[in-house]
Amino acid sequence: QVHLEESGGGLVQAGGSLKLACAASGPPFSGYTMGWFRQAPGKEREFVGAIRPSGNNIYYTYYADSVKGRFTISRDNAKNMVYLQMNSLKPEDTAVYYCAAGALAYGSPYDRAGLYNYWGQGTQVTVSS
Repeated sequence: QVHLEESGGGLVQAGGSLKLACAASGPPFSGYTMGWFRQAPGKEREFVGAIRPSGNNIYYTYYADSVKGRFTISRDNAKNMVYLQMNSLKPEDTAVYYCAAGALAYGSPYDRAGLYNYWGQGTQVTVSS
């Protein structure tokens, strides 16, 4: 059982930055695909980005088009941490952000929430205009 806990959310003005953190505990962390999703009021949960292991300590990152170039995912396996650096924030980025972990097989659609087994409780990000 993997336990995930997000932190770092808050209120920021448009154009500002925030860095979210996700602390993982439980089974070995390095082999999991870690994803970030978000859900705005009245909307479905949507994919933000993911970081997937590819063997030999190599990781690949993927991003939704809406955040590409502004958001960056990183991980520190030694600390069991995953991060989401968010720059150039826009009001439409306002949402609850969730960290997720899954043992996704190679080639699995990393943007599909249903494939992730474990979820954090979420952290609120509010971007004011």
